[in-house]
Amino acid sequence: MSWLTEHVRPKLRSLLQRDVPDNLWTNCESCSQMMLTKELVRKKKVCPHCGHHMRATAHERMKWTFDDGQYTTIDLPAVPADPLHFRDSKRYTDRLKTARSKAGLDDSLLVAHGRIDGREAVVAVMAFEFMAGTMGSALGEAFLTACREAIQRKAPLIIFTASGGARMQEGVVSLMQMPRTTIGVEMLREAGLPYLVVLTNPTTGGVSASFAMLGDIHIAEPNALIAFAGPRVIRDTVREELPEGFQRSEYLKDHGMVDIIASRAELPALLGRLIGMLSPTANGDAKAARAS
Repeated sequence: MSWLTEHVRPKLRSLLQRDVPDNLWTNCESCSQMMLTKELVRKKKVCPHCGHHMRATAHERMKWTFDDGQYTTIDLPAVPADPLHFRDSKRYTDRLKTARSKAGLDDSLLVAHGRIDGREAVVAVMAFEFMAGTMGSALGEAFLTACREAIQRKAPLIIFTASGGARMQEGVVSLMQMPRTTIGVEMLREAGLPYLVVLTNPTTGGVSASFAMLGDIHIAEPNALIAFAGPRVIRDTVREELPEGFQRSEYLKDHGMVDIIASRAELPALLGRLIGMLSPTANGDAKAARAS
């Protein structure tokens, strides 16, 4: 018994008590199926069982979008950190500091340039992981920077939206970003450059009421919530039951607000085709190819 007690039993106990990492498995919030996190990331955070598109970080979307995952981030201008000296249960500056530490971003918009299907493009991605992707003065300034970068490079601008709306800690300063971003879209149109919007879950509030719905083409991920006010608020206001799938991608496509619904696996190729069709240099490239 001593051999079993001293050697075999401790080995068995160590095997049974081995620590399992907390992030080894992920539970799908739609179908409740469990899957290996590594496998889920390989599938671009799309559930292999039900096709549910889970939230992705800004850097993940950049990596999935550009050729070979290669891109160059664009430096964004600094803005006043707390224009209203706002405080609720915490100071706004403290909230920003915490959000920057957790997300690894300066604010809720990341901008980069690179190639999609071999064509130059500027891509802006809203980071829901940064204060729910809310829109403040930093986002407005970053969006205008993305527009200017696209114009300078004579490249299309693609934006991935994901937002809870305007940032309450900046009050009217946040609301003023709605007309400012609209001006940025007009700058792109005057330059004759494509502006493509990819609507992801959720896209709401002042973002959906401004630059998110001004694209030349609107693409949406499956079953994404796209709205100004959420369904619960509307239901409580009108005191009626809402149609099935109300304010989801499929409902908006049926009613003419969304042009295309595409899964993440389809998006890079789809964006490449659209850039090729809409780019102002596309016809010139085709003529050059025929001449050669």
